[in-house]
Amino acid sequence: MYLNCHSFHSLRYGTIPLTDLVQQAVACQVKVLALTDINTVTGIYDFIQACQQVEIKPLIGMEFRDKQQLRYIGLAKNAQGLAAMNRFLTAHNFNGEPLPFVAPELEGVYIIYPLENVPIDLKSNEYIGIRPEQLSLLVDKKWQVLQHKMVVLQPVTFRTKKEFNLHKILRAIDTNVLLSKLTESDYCATTDFMIDQETLLSQYTPFPDILANTEHIINSCHFEFEFKKPKNKKFYTNNRQSDMALLTRLAHQGLITRYGANHPQAKARVEKELKVIDELQFSGYFLITWDIIRYSNSCGFLHIGRGSGANSIVSYCLGITDICPIELDLYFERFLNLNRKTPPDFDIDWSWKERDTILHYIFDRYGAEHVAFCGTNVEFKYRSIFREVGKVFGLPKEELDLLAKNPMAMHDSNSVVKYVQEYGMLLEKYPNQRSMHACGILISEEPLTNYTVLEMPPKGFPIVLFDMHIAEEIGFEKFDILSQRGIGHIDDSVKLIAKNRGIKVDIRNTALSKDEAICNTFLARGQTIGCFYIESPAMRGLLRRLNCDNYKTLVAASSIIRPGVAQSGMMKEYIFRHNYPDRFEYFHEVFKEQLGETYGIMVYQEDVIKIALYYGGLPAADGDILRRAMSGKGRSKSALQKVKDNFFACCAEKGHPQQLSEEIYRQIESFAGYSFCKAHSASYAVESYQSLYLKVHYPIEFMVAVINNQGGFYRTEVYVHEARMSGATIQNPCVNLSEYETTLYGVDVYLGLMHLEGLETKIAQFIVKERIQNGVFHSLEDFINRIPIGIEGIQILIFIGAFRFTGKSKNQLLVIARLILVNFKPENKHPTLMQEPIKEYQLPVLERSPFEDAFDEIELLSFPVSCTPFDLLQTLYRGNIMAKDLIYQHKKTVKMLAYLISRKHVPTKRGAMFFGTWIDAEGTYFDTAHFSDSLEKYPFQGGGCYLLLGTVEVDYHFPTITISKMAKMPFVADPRYDHAQKRPYDVQQNIKEDVSMTHRAPYPQESGLPRHRM
Repeated sequence: MYLNCHSFHSLRYGTIPLTDLVQQAVACQVKVLALTDINTVTGIYDFIQACQQVEIKPLIGMEFRDKQQLRYIGLAKNAQGLAAMNRFLTAHNFNGEPLPFVAPELEGVYIIYPLENVPIDLKSNEYIGIRPEQLSLLVDKKWQVLQHKMVVLQPVTFRTKKEFNLHKILRAIDTNVLLSKLTESDYCATTDFMIDQETLLSQYTPFPDILANTEHIINSCHFEFEFKKPKNKKFYTNNRQSDMALLTRLAHQGLITRYGANHPQAKARVEKELKVIDELQFSGYFLITWDIIRYSNSCGFLHIGRGSGANSIVSYCLGITDICPIELDLYFERFLNLNRKTPPDFDIDWSWKERDTILHYIFDRYGAEHVAFCGTNVEFKYRSIFREVGKVFGLPKEELDLLAKNPMAMHDSNSVVKYVQEYGMLLEKYPNQRSMHACGILISEEPLTNYTVLEMPPKGFPIVLFDMHIAEEIGFEKFDILSQRGIGHIDDSVKLIAKNRGIKVDIRNTALSKDEAICNTFLARGQTIGCFYIESPAMRGLLRRLNCDNYKTLVAASSIIRPGVAQSGMMKEYIFRHNYPDRFEYFHEVFKEQLGETYGIMVYQEDVIKIALYYGGLPAADGDILRRAMSGKGRSKSALQKVKDNFFACCAEKGHPQQLSEEIYRQIESFAGYSFCKAHSASYAVESYQSLYLKVHYPIEFMVAVINNQGGFYRTEVYVHEARMSGATIQNPCVNLSEYETTLYGVDVYLGLMHLEGLETKIAQFIVKERIQNGVFHSLEDFINRIPIGIEGIQILIFIGAFRFTGKSKNQLLVIARLILVNFKPENKHPTLMQEPIKEYQLPVLERSPFEDAFDEIELLSFPVSCTPFDLLQTLYRGNIMAKDLIYQHKKTVKMLAYLISRKHVPTKRGAMFFGTWIDAEGTYFDTAHFSDSLEKYPFQGGGCYLLLGTVEVDYHFPTITISKMAKMPFVADPRYDHAQKRPYDVQQNIKEDVSMTHRAPYPQESGLPRHRM
């Protein structure tokens, strides 16, 4: 009899998680339950499954509200009814019109109006919902005559008094008012909770028509849904046979292109894969992916195919991926096998500049009704919770900032803060708003509105109202269409090389950039800044520890850097075994046979499947459950527990020692959510090598491309430094030579106008456009006459030296600008045929300190260009050792002067620590470790130069300094200001640092892997 229940998917309204709602229904002996969340069907599929498990009949519907006002409730008689409601609400989501007070004709839908919104005429499928507290109104003849159209209406929104308070807090957050300012119309009635079904029905006993109508609706609703039936677009052509014929032809053509006409091993694998693809009916999925790649290639776009799909030789032959599965002995069964009914997985990356073109093609090619992004629930998170809840309690911004930034132990202990904490913690993991999945696209056979309402976020592409997990559960295979800046680096580099040097680099030819001797030298030394995936301090340190000088080692490194492998102690052990391959034993023959390439250590996801199959003797389907749980995609804890129990039982049957089996399962569990499949690592390794090849052979063009794609792990300054170290001459922005982005002329790198802090984007772009259309600027006066800019913008350009072509000093230019722009307003400017020249004045020559330009640059760019940060120090001391010599200083104490590049926060059981990355006065990078006891006395104090004292630890070819003391070193006073004031030291604060914070609990103490046979 509960026809109007809200879960927490009624965003910022409902307070009950879905499973809790169903369990409450069981406790109240409810046999039929309707989920009618507000303007959404997000939870219906999880709800159906939860109800079926406890033998409750699920009814599916929606509560239609316009802003705060309840219009009506819709209940689907069948799948057609759900589709009708979805189409109706989708249309309103797209056109933005308010929902009508009267429901339209919706086939297969029962409509229930609240007593406050009953239309004059009721259709045959329309009823009036009457709440228990409204039954007394039936003495009125106005309502008596409508009893034959009434049903039981007992809304459910909360469970307890505390949850009612939580509901009001959610309503205050949603309406953006103080809790005390809420009105009764803003929140639900105090009676909107579930009671025992018998108690509810007893209140309606005097009104048998109402009970009969309610029973009629319940008995007439039969929503049946096939969860595992594939919902994707079935065929690329017209049918399965023609799809397979096309796929087979394309695969054989690609086989010859990739391997030549005579390669029996490749041919046999292609035939094997085609047979599995046909049996699992995934030919359409392959062909649609191929079609997207074909369009991309026709546009001249560079793409990277990765994910488990890169295990497939068919995808390699189709050009979807560039990873040869034979070369790397990739495990096709990780991607597709006859025991695996879950869909395959392609992740395709494009440059962030080109992805939207690909998306528009997909939506146009396959139809707006059939294509949408997966949705995702943005949950209330720790920081946002206290800010949101504190705001409705009326706390000021300063206090909200403290609550959001500090751990609970550091919060004030007053009563209001206690309420904020209490109710805030209740909201943890509750959905707060719906958003678009970063990359997952659904392409359906039937219109998507058969399954869900669609919304149109600001990005301009529709989204479904469920996430990727539900999409997979109900039979959708998503297409992952991603973007990344690393591809932009590569793509723009190739274009720059062609423009600047006249050399055409075929970067798609992966043989060009794989295992090249000079590139391998850079790789082993960790000289990889700017290169996708291998530029972070942690990755560069790993490359040096491994002395990584070949492609296959890089593939392994791409996976062992992942948190799961690192956390378990497997990374540490891999480094040891790689460096000392004769100082360990495989602790079981299976590990030598199956994981010999990685020294018996599980590094990739498929390693788990191999060990489950060949050591544990589990069936392939169970191995895949382990793999999915490990990759973060498994949702069923009970299924995982069943596999775990079966693993130990099978191991015992095979006679394996219990201690060994426990150690192996510990290693499997430690992977959870944080490891790559081998093909994924290989895809990253190929892209990393492509970047490295360009960095090694065309370093200046490559660094300009990195800068223009807004960098990677580090800030722009670091990539400018790399360009300078590669032989570039760095030039400040110039109105005649700079573009909006950074520009390259030979070895002269002109920083783009986009980097000037304070200069409006539209002005920066207009300068370039005007110069292209009407020629270079001949003088400051000419520039002012052609560009609609005020004195503030002119000053920025003068101070950065953008008018240096005039031959006048900055001081002279400032005087001229003020003379021209006195009483000047850009909007009043009218161009004239004959421009009257300004009166020439004899300007005095003013002395300038050589440091003035550097401080101008720090103020406008956040880093100096005309000199290095070391040149600005008050001291001439540069330390007693340079970074290049650290490798020879193991266990020695050193004193160094260094410029801070980045620091990485790491929580440990002893307190927070940081890893630092620095450059010395020669421009060479080195790394430091700062433990909590040192940080307490000698903390970081922002960007700049520091004097460091510490002990060198050389760990497998990689030196790190454990810092005992450090002090930030002062710059010279800013010569542009009077030394008596504080201002000479203000601009130094503009010097930046890259800070990475880690919000997780400390990792457990690493367990060493056995190095002897067990």
